[in-house]
Amino acid sequence: MEEPLEGQTAVVTGASSGIGAATARVLAEDGADLTIAARREARLESLAEEIREATDSDVAVVPTDVTDSEAVAALVEATVDRFGGLDIAVCNAGLAVDEPVSELTDDEYRLMTGVNVDGMFYTARESIPHLVESEGHLVFLGSMSGNHPRPANPVYAATKWWTRGFAISLQASIGEDGVAVSCINPTEVRTEFGSESGTPSEETFEPGEVTEPIEVADAIAYAVRQQPPNSVTSLDLYRRDKLSHF
Repeated sequence: MEEPLEGQTAVVTGASSGIGAATARVLAEDGADLTIAARREARLESLAEEIREATDSDVAVVPTDVTDSEAVAALVEATVDRFGGLDIAVCNAGLAVDEPVSELTDDEYRLMTGVNVDGMFYTARESIPHLVESEGHLVFLGSMSGNHPRPANPVYAATKWWTRGFAISLQASIGEDGVAVSCINPTEVRTEFGSESGTPSEETFEPGEVTEPIEVADAIAYAVRQQPPNSVTSLDLYRRDKLSHF
């Protein structure tokens, strides 16, 4: 099928760059209409214009701080008001502050848990009633760090263990309502990730050295293309040599 998501509506958080922006492009190419959300409105507007020019998809821009529960509620409400429903919610917004636990400030700790845990929860909570109606898809951006220890950043790892546990438990909770819940777990991806406290991964790694955002976006698209009764509960997208590090 050239447009397997034609007639569906998706909301993507963290869409101003990296995996979120790539996911928005791929879902639009698959035929979905979109609401893209992040804090950086100018980047969202630029991405929306790019997608409109390249596809037939309708794109709404809703600047959103996912740590604000009221803002997330407004994001989902705006999407449903504009498009008439919601079929796909991609909980992608996330970040890391790479400091040892003994040196991590309260603000840095709350930043990670606020975005990576609270933001995932708020987006899921607001989306679920609509996804039950559409028998849709709820997708979480996890990490290899949610499956294995991350010695350099235990707090970030803990947020991704939470994400994976939340996703799998939600599948058990709402699967009988027809909702598919997926957790996509990559290793390193060349994005702005890491810029909060150091050099972003897109500068740390050369092209071809680690995963690209489009490759994670393709994994997300694969998950949401699944038709009932099937669901991709967990998809590990690991660099081929990564497990040899253990």
